Amino acid sequence: MTVQGVYENFRIDRVIYGKPAAATLAAEAERLDAKRVFLLVSRTLDRETTWVNDMRTALGARYAGSYDGMPSHTPREAVLQATEAARAVNADLIVTFGGGSGTDAGKMVRLAMKHDVRGTQDFDRFVARVGPDGRRVMPVFDGPDVPQIAIPTTLSGGDFNPSAGATDTRTMLKEIFRHPMLVPSVIVLDAAVTVKTPQWLWLSSGVRALDHAVETVCSGVADARSYLEAVPAIKLLARALPATLADPLDLAARLDAQLAVWLSMEHNRFAVPMGASHGIGHVLGGTCNVPHGYTSCVMLPTVLKWNEAANADRQALVSEAFGQAGRPAWEVVHEFVSGLGLPRSLSAVGVGPDQFETVAKAALLDHYLHTNPRPVHGVQDIMEILRMAA
Repeated sequence: MTVQGVYENFRIDRVIYGKPAAATLAAEAERLDAKRVFLLVSRTLDRETTWVNDMRTALGARYAGSYDGMPSHTPREAVLQATEAARAVNADLIVTFGGGSGTDAGKMVRLAMKHDVRGTQDFDRFVARVGPDGRRVMPVFDGPDVPQIAIPTTLSGGDFNPSAGATDTRTMLKEIFRHPMLVPSVIVLDAAVTVKTPQWLWLSSGVRALDHAVETVCSGVADARSYLEAVPAIKLLARALPATLADPLDLAARLDAQLAVWLSMEHNRFAVPMGASHGIGHVLGGTCNVPHGYTSCVMLPTVLKWNEAANADRQALVSEAFGQAGRPAWEVVHEFVSGLGLPRSLSAVGVGPDQFETVAKAALLDHYLHTNPRPVHGVQDIMEILRMAA
């Protein structure tokens, strides 16, 4: 088979893995010649571990200030608070240490600094908009000047993504902001600083990474080249997540999971779009406040089942990657998620039938509903998926 495609390199300078976070951060800040380093960190990690102070100490005179406690789903108001703090010290490097919401916040702070964003409404002109027909309108704007170093403690994968998600609390919609320069310049994967991540968050964000890899394999535009990262990502996660459940201090398994996230995010470079699991998941997060990873736990098996008639050959590759060739992929993934002790229904994450129509109408405005392998023809199709996941 002749393979044709485009592989896009984003502005990530380097990914550093298996090295201590604090010393690596200090070395990278020096390499980037940063003089005023601003930390955007998890409040829990700041108050309950020494790791943030270790970073401050390692940075020495380069440390300028910090902000902790970014809420889930990155609300615009909190982004502005963090931006004001970074702007006050004239930060020339943003460091994010924590989960996916913090990583996205770092991207948004850099965007706000570049364009002198002062009010929540000022973000409107940067939002990627999608109409009910699936047509996507991408605003054109200059990317940020201030670089970012990301030190993730979950497996959500936003560090490798040129997009950021932030919630507009006026509408309670999580919106997408995209620019090639939004990616961090440096990503540091240190398994040791993930051991304090709550087990439910670590494992469910790992299922989020699995969602990236599975929806890559199942996409109608994915080819043999893009499988070279996605299939090994599934295999790594299939082994690593149960291993970290059995032994939370298994740093080798934790690093394997982090490397799997890296592989799972390569779909962005091949322009392979995600499907309905991601599209509905965005709405469940921003509108219903469901944790990011939980949305994939609930939606991925259901969407696989709904899509089965359209891409059974692709789904067979997923089952094979789990070492369960011949079984329905939705069933394999369902059992895998259940085996990790994670929720498997909308009711289990607090979303009831009375919210389905609101979710469905909002999801229709998400780009990934319109790139799902089985065409989604309208609100009723989304309602059908939601009822299957109830």
